[in-house]
Amino acid sequence: MSLRSFLFVPGDSEKKLAKGAGAGADALILDLEDSVAPARKALARDMVRDYLAAPRSGTPELWVRVNPLADGGLDDLVCVVRAAPDGIVVPKVDGPADLVRVGHFLDALEKRDGIGKEIRLLPVATETPRAPFGLAHYHDTPLPRLYGLTWGAEDLSTALGASTNRDPEGRWAFTYRMVRSHCLLAAKACGVAAIETLYADFRDDAGLRADCVEASREGFTGRIAIHPDQVASINEAFSPSQAEIAHAERVVGVFSASPGIGVVGLDGKMLDIPHLRQAEQVLARAAAIAARRGTPV
Repeated sequence: MSLRSFLFVPGDSEKKLAKGAGAGADALILDLEDSVAPARKALARDMVRDYLAAPRSGTPELWVRVNPLADGGLDDLVCVVRAAPDGIVVPKVDGPADLVRVGHFLDALEKRDGIGKEIRLLPVATETPRAPFGLAHYHDTPLPRLYGLTWGAEDLSTALGASTNRDPEGRWAFTYRMVRSHCLLAAKACGVAAIETLYADFRDDAGLRADCVEASREGFTGRIAIHPDQVASINEAFSPSQAEIAHAERVVGVFSASPGIGVVGLDGKMLDIPHLRQAEQVLARAAAIAARRGTPV
């Protein structure tokens, strides 16, 4: 299922947990890591488990960002897997071997709790200095639980001792543009979702919209939100527009009218098989989003 928006919700905030489901996000990330103070980690773990276990309609999906395995992450998994989250966001991974390890833990915990579904994984794949060098190896590592890859700039800049992760014009500095691009390429090589990182200024809706449109054009399929007000703009930007759907339908139609032909003409332009594949991807995304909403394309 195509997930456009992942909204972070602090796991120790009863108020924000209560409001999260009404924000319109495709998925909530119930956070046990950076948004929770160390003294409240155990409380947040129990609150998230109870939230997951409460009756729900099935939307949005409920994911949990655990702490790094070396810093309480295994305790998080032992607690929350009982309530069968849809997925686990794994922070500060160095490479795919870390996900193999998490997968082994999940195998055991799912068996312990009699969970019939396979809990998926979304690693934040660029938060340590070693992590970018591991991106090329995701494709070579069997990771059946892998839903997608996302990247992060804040923890990486801290790890590097950088004073900022932005250039003088306010865009990502070179190092962060590089790891962002490599994360996108790694996700596509694996055939999984590419999830854009957060947009920090939740009051700048115009900037968020423009940034989301650019990310969608590059091939990212969704984005992390840090405030409910960001969700609508993210959902819109990562949904095919009616014009895009109509064009994709025409492209598929003109190829269907000439079976066995590799090149066709449309509106004075020559189209070949890559154009057909792109159109099919647009229609597949639109159909997946419509299915989530319960509405026709």
